[in-house]
Parts: sequence; C-alpha cells; structure tokens
Amino acid sequence: MADKEYRTITDVKGPLVFLNKTEPVAFGEIVSLRLTDGSTKNGQVLDTSDDVVVVQVFEGTSGIDRQTGVRFLGDVFRLPVSKDLIGRILAGNGKPRDGGPDIVPERYADIVGAAINPYSRRSPAEFIQTGISAIDCCTTLVRGQKLPIFSASGLPHNDIALQIARQARILGSEEEFVVVFCAMGITAEEYNFFVSDLERTGALDKAVLFVNLADDPAVERLITPRLALTAAEYLAFEHDYHVLVIYTDMTNYCEALRQVGAAREEVPGRRGYPGYMYTDLAMLYERAGLVKGRSGSITQFPILTMPGDDITHPIPDLSGYITEGQIVISRELHQKGIYPPINVLPSLSRLMNAGIGEGHTREDHKSVSDQMYAAYAQGRELRGLVAIVGEDALNERDLQMLKFADVFENEFLRQGRDEDRTISETLDMCWELLQEIDTRFLVRLDQKWIDKYHPTEKKS
Repeated sequence: MADKEYRTITDVKGPLVFLNKTEPVAFGEIVSLRLTDGSTKNGQVLDTSDDVVVVQVFEGTSGIDRQTGVRFLGDVFRLPVSKDLIGRILAGNGKPRDGGPDIVPERYADIVGAAINPYSRRSPAEFIQTGISAIDCCTTLVRGQKLPIFSASGLPHNDIALQIARQARILGSEEEFVVVFCAMGITAEEYNFFVSDLERTGALDKAVLFVNLADDPAVERLITPRLALTAAEYLAFEHDYHVLVIYTDMTNYCEALRQVGAAREEVPGRRGYPGYMYTDLAMLYERAGLVKGRSGSITQFPILTMPGDDITHPIPDLSGYITEGQIVISRELHQKGIYPPINVLPSLSRLMNAGIGEGHTREDHKSVSDQMYAAYAQGRELRGLVAIVGEDALNERDLQMLKFADVFENEFLRQGRDEDRTISETLDMCWELLQEIDTRFLVRLDQKWIDKYHPTEKKS
C-alpha cells in the first residue's frame, strides 16, 4: 500500500486531515503527504473507520488541499536509537535540532512502547540524593519513582528541575544519571536557558534533549514525550543507565490533547479536556520504574504549571492519582525571595519510607522529618492566629513554634541554586534548627535520637 497514493481528502480541520477510506489502514500508521508544490509532510493515523480515515499532520496543515497525495507507509512511528543519542538535541519529531548529523541507529524502536509488566517490576527502594534539603528530608525521591512538580506561571520550577538534573545521585554509587529532557511548547527564551545551563555545568554531555517549541505544531507535542521515553527505555533497559526523565510542561501537552480532541469534535470532559486524558497521562507516567534482572532505571520528574494556581484543576488532579506524590512550588515563598520555594506541607512522596532510614540514609531520618513537618505546620497555623490576637496571647510553646516557622523557611528551605547539600548535612541542619524548640515539645522524636543527635543533649 506504500506505493499507492490517494487523493481522497474531504476535509481539513486544525491539525487533522479527513479522507475517504479505500483500503484497510492501521491505527498509528505513519503517513506521507505530498503537497501540490512538491513538498512533503508527515502524519499519523489517528482514527480509522469503515468510511473515513483521520490523519494528524505533525508539520501543520497549511497548504494541504484536495489534490494533496496521501500514502500510507505500513508502519508505526519509530525512533532511531543508539548510545549516540547522549549529548544530542533533537526536535519534537525526533529530527536533529543541534545541527549535527542524523542518529546512526542500532535499531528502530516503536515510540508507543509497552507498559512494564507488574510482575516484572521491582519495588523502588534506593534513595536519590538531589542536594535540595526540602526534597531529600521531607519528600524523598526514590529511584524508579515518578514525582511531579506542581508549579504555576512565573515560579522557578525550571531552575529546580535543572538543579535536580545536575545534582541527582545514588548514595554509595559512582554511576551518574543520564538526563532525558523533554520540552513541550516552551518559548525560545526557556529553550536557550536550558541549553546554556546544561552547557555551563557540563551536564549536556550526559543528556538527551527533545524540544518542541511554542511555535512548533501543537500536534507534535503529542509524540514528543513518547520519543523521549523511548530513548529513556533504550538507555535504561538495554544499556543499564540510570535515567532521569524531566518533562516540561505537561500542561502544554494536555492543551494539545484538548486541541486535537476539539478538531475531532469529541464530546469534551472536565473543562474541555478529553475524557481519555487520564489514560493518556498514565501511558506516559507508567513507563517509569525498575525491571527485575536489569540494573537500569527510569525516574520521572514531570513539571506542570497549574492554571490559575489551582491544584484541583484536571491536569494536577489526574497527575496526582497516577504518580507517587508531588512537590508543590509556593508563590507565597517565592514572593518572600526564598529559593527553592517548595511548600512541604501539601508536598508528598508516597515511596519515601521505602528509601530512608538505616541502610539508606540515616536511622533518625523518619523521626526528624516528621518533627520538622509538624513544627512548621503548627508555626504556619499560628501566623494566622497572631494576625488576629497578637503574639502576647501565645504561650511559651506556641512562641517557639511561631519562631521556628521563620527559621525553617529562611535557613532550611533557602539555599543557593548551585548549593548541593548531602543528606547528612541536611539532617544535621535539622537538628541544629530544632534547638529553637525546647526538647519537651519535640513530641515526634524518640528520646534515643534526642540523646544521640541533639547538639545540646549530646554535650550534656
């Protein structure tokens, strides 16, 4: 069928082309479109029925008319994969963007991939040190986890992602992470920021970038993360690399889903997003993990900007169901000049307990984390009370908790963009800061840890 060219286009809507069906074609099949001016465009079968075939065109549909020739190539979209991917910058369709040569493939991999068989999965249990205290202590990342960053426009989520990409390491291992960076719908300014930062720190040599810019076709955004994950799976499970996949911005990906859904005249779901968005996101997120018998791994850091700072919006809401927690970026902390402005109270890592404690980080980690969290939560709550009744109405304990909330933000959360704290330094800092609170109020800490680690108690 690849030799047959059809001129049966009946309609063009947005990124979609509709043509009358003449022979059976497969869902996901690659399509070549030859325009009347001799140029070619690529597409993929999005829908097939008895009468009509719907093709999504990756380069946009401008210039396509009824005389455009359509050829079905009899294969699905595949990415050429080899270790030469490392250090390269590719466009959202997999073509080189860095001016370098085409990838010489070891093989061609289907970009849809396959979910990891639950029986073949290994449980994540290896602590990843990011060097950022708020994450390492309170929302610990574990190898093979998917932990999204919930942010909003104007907040430094990209800086945090780059810092994690530079600093992430497995304790007791010399193996470095390979970073697969997947950018969807970002501006040229953001793209230049990412590339210059990765070049400045030398991280670009251990990274693969897939970049779909804001002025690139929106429909291309739907294949960009699949290309990135295909590259990640190849490097992790065939060459035993530890791969860190960072997506930015998943909101742009979901907007592209909504745009294509509207062009297909689908019945919309919540806020106009397609009803299958949960399934679609799960097909991406569930490609993270560890596989029995393989030493490589895929850890995912999806970044999504919450429209209107609304954590109940469908995109963060559905992502929270699928992933193992979230790191929430706070506009309030950012406005105070604190970096990284991570609000640990709504943040969560569901796999944290599997990767901390004796043999992973340190025996006191869980207790210290619980105590820091509890004291900060109480201090934050008391700020609202003080605004009404004043500090004079507080007792000794409440005054200490109130003061601790400021210390927590200004000394524990605040750190430099290139500051890389070890987990021991982070936990020791926790004990130093907990001196602000009388030991009789440290109800989340066992006495044995206070005797062993508390700076004042150790001396006595």
